[in-house]
Order: sequence, then structure tokens, then C-alpha cells
Amino acid sequence: MANTLLNTAIRSVVVYIIAMFLARLMGKKLISQMTFFDFVIGVSMGSIIANSIVGQTFTSVSAIVSFIILSVLVIATGYMHIKSFKLRKIINSTPDILIDNGNIVETNMKSNRITISELMMKLREKNIFNIANVEFAIMETDGELSVLPKPNEKPLTPNDMNINTTSTGLTHDIIIDGNILEENLKNIGLDKNWLISQLNSQHIKDPSEVFYAGTDNSKKLYVSKKQFNMQNTKTS
Repeated sequence: MANTLLNTAIRSVVVYIIAMFLARLMGKKLISQMTFFDFVIGVSMGSIIANSIVGQTFTSVSAIVSFIILSVLVIATGYMHIKSFKLRKIINSTPDILIDNGNIVETNMKSNRITISELMMKLREKNIFNIANVEFAIMETDGELSVLPKPNEKPLTPNDMNINTTSTGLTHDIIIDGNILEENLKNIGLDKNWLISQLNSQHIKDPSEVFYAGTDNSKKLYVSKKQFNMQNTKTS
């Protein structure tokens, strides 16, 4: 019994390390926007991992060989996917127009096996509640729905109103669970004195009271205090 547990533990560690290395080699696409091919590879690798850890007849050596073969197939297919449009079309198919100028394209709905209810749900996820407001809705090869509203339904932007804007950049983490990230403060040209001053202006005496704080290029500090059963957020 002990030998079996030890053997399983060792195989688990070895398979985990190899799987992580090969997944990193294959790229982020496998775990983000998955095509049908990516899904098949993901399921296959998951099955291999499970069998190599707990299976009696499926050895670790076989798992390693299978991992390597699948990884080579993924990398080779990815390379050919870039070089050959025909192969890309065979593997991932092509995007399909589901709505054309407010009109539902029934043939493409049927070929993608999408019901009206599912289409409406996907439109609502894009903040579209009326099909008549849609110029184009396209089912992408990864299953996502891309929606282009009609021109008169698009929200106004500062550019439409000739208003100049400046980018606030990315938010930098400053405090996480009461701990000050001093390196991040230095990277954006700020110091602890500035942080304490900002906290005091929001009636916070000590960083330990803060669950999260972050700031962007505008130097406005977002703060979420530690509280039980509720959240309190402020901006300065």
C-alpha cells in the first residue's frame, strides 16, 4: 500500500512538471480562446495525465511519449496554421455571420446549431437587447460572438465630440492585504510618505486597515478597506 502511494505521488510530480513544461511550450492559446482542435488536444492531454497518475497499465514512460507526440503535433499544426490558409480553414473552419444588417441568417444559425434564445443571450452579454440595432453579428472560430452595432446605436466617444483625452495607464497594486508593495511605489515614482498622506486623506490611519489599494498614471488612489460582510471603496 505504501509503495503504491509513493509511486503515485512520484508519478504525479513528474507528470505535473512535464505537463507544465509542454503546456508552456505550446502557448497560452490552449487555455484561453480554444478552437475545436485545441479542445481535442486539451481533453486528450487531460486523459493522459489522469491515466499516467492512477492507471495500472499506462506507464509514466508511455505518458511522456504521448505528451511529446501531442506537443509536436500542436506546434507543427500551429506553424502550418500560420502558413496555410486552406489548412487553417479545415482545422478551425471560418467565422459565420449570424446577423446581417438586423436580419438573422438562418442557414448559419442552423450550421452552428445556435438557437434564437442562445443568440439573444450572447447579444445581451454584449449589451445589445434588440436585434434591429445590430449591423453584423459574427460567430468566431473560438465560439465567441463579435457584434458590430449600427452606426446610430454606437455610444458617443470623446473623439466624436472632439474632446482631447489622456491615458490613465494601467493600475499598479500598492497595498495588498495590508502589505505595502514598496517596489511598485518606486516604479511609478512615488514613495511611502505620499501613500500615507493619501490614506490619511481618506481617514485611514494605518495600511493594515486596507485590503487593497492601487493607483494609475493620474495618481488617484483607489482604496478598498478591510471590513466584515461589506466593502467600502473610495477614490481621491
